[in-house]
Amino acid sequence: MTTITYNKLVRDRIPEIIRNQGKACIVTTVAEHEHLAHLNAKLAEELNEYSASGDIAELADIAEIIRAILKIEGVSIEQFETIREKKRQSNGGFEKGYFLVSVEEPEP
Repeated sequence: MTTITYNKLVRDRIPEIIRNQGKACIVTTVAEHEHLAHLNAKLAEELNEYSASGDIAELADIAEIIRAILKIEGVSIEQFETIREKKRQSNGGFEKGYFLVSVEEPEP
């Protein structure tokens, strides 16, 4: 028998899916005070996977992680959308593809 060690946060149904495949798995629940740190690590992992693959499904994983982070932080989706829209109104979005090369500042 081969054991693969992951030591990472997974979606809620992953243990069930693994067991339904006739495999055994060891799962623990992260402590509440560690949950956010594990979500942040998972966010970085999924962002790297999306960057490497360009697979839109990875963006769905990122969105799910963001939802979990918002829940821990006590921020509703509606509140988050208000924050996002306020930032969009003040600083714009990313549709135009502007790439800032440099800024010249006047001498004091």
